[in-house]
Amino acid sequence: MDKRIIANNLLIDDEMEATLRPRFFQEYIGQTSVKEMIQVAVEAAKKRNESLDHVLLYGPPGLGKTTLAQVIANELGVNIKVVSGPTVERTGDLAAILTSLEPGDVLFIDEIHRLPKIVEEILYSSMEDFVIDIVVGKDSGAKSIRVDLPPFTLIGATTRFGDLTGPLRDRFGIVHKLEFYTDNELETICKRTSEIYECPSENLAVIELAKRSRGTPRIVNRLFRRVRDYADILGDGTITLDITKLALDKLKIDEQGLDRKDREYLLSIIEKYHGGPVGLETIATSISEDPLTLEDVYEPFLIQKGFISRTPRGRVVTEKAYRHLKKGYQGTLFQ
Repeated sequence: MDKRIIANNLLIDDEMEATLRPRFFQEYIGQTSVKEMIQVAVEAAKKRNESLDHVLLYGPPGLGKTTLAQVIANELGVNIKVVSGPTVERTGDLAAILTSLEPGDVLFIDEIHRLPKIVEEILYSSMEDFVIDIVVGKDSGAKSIRVDLPPFTLIGATTRFGDLTGPLRDRFGIVHKLEFYTDNELETICKRTSEIYECPSENLAVIELAKRSRGTPRIVNRLFRRVRDYADILGDGTITLDITKLALDKLKIDEQGLDRKDREYLLSIIEKYHGGPVGLETIATSISEDPLTLEDVYEPFLIQKGFISRTPRGRVVTEKAYRHLKKGYQGTLFQ
């Protein structure tokens, strides 16, 4: 089977990266409410010796949707097969995946909102009745063959909940949104990463890393690795507050966690469009960025931090953003 379509294990860059991923609920930090509700559902499914109801996880990228899917599979004691929505281009691709599942297996579809419509429709009967209809032949000689599937759990992940069709959303029995992490949760994750890498870190450095990580575990781990590089070259390998600030400043990540693209986005609205309102496509064109990337990756954090607001007429920069960037706001220069 095409390796671009399916993998029996999560594709991890290296063994150390795999170690950073929690494997069970007790290791999974953050998302407490969601974790508790899913844990109850998992334990109930195990007690009844049934497959877990289908699960939909949504929220900004980097918050642990893929990791949580792996944790669910580990807790159930079953295999997980990982698929990316855009790679399943034909109904035959999905049919091959579904018929390869063992009873109780987890099928994880990342970016499920990007499944082609014709492929999505094949999912309906497989999710509800665990059957799939395969068309054999062409034109007048075509006939449909119904194939029974073993009970399985579909876990879908998406950053664009609103792009899912109603019929697909309605077939998920467990639906949860993952929220940005608190600084305290990110500090715990950072300390765990420090222990795994056997890299001593000052507590103030950990606090600084967490504060600048946009509420996202993926980012705190990425920044930790970059700061560790500076600690190895400029120091004795210990991550100190001074080295952390130096590294993050070099990376153009400010004390609020905004990076170069965030500031470029905000300054574009302020300087070119008088603070807004302005449409997303216009902003994207002005800073040479993909509109979907802005909407999925950058805007959720900027909205959560209170730097922009979405209005029916477009995006508007808030007074807080003017203050943070020390730009004039209604005739006042913030210092």
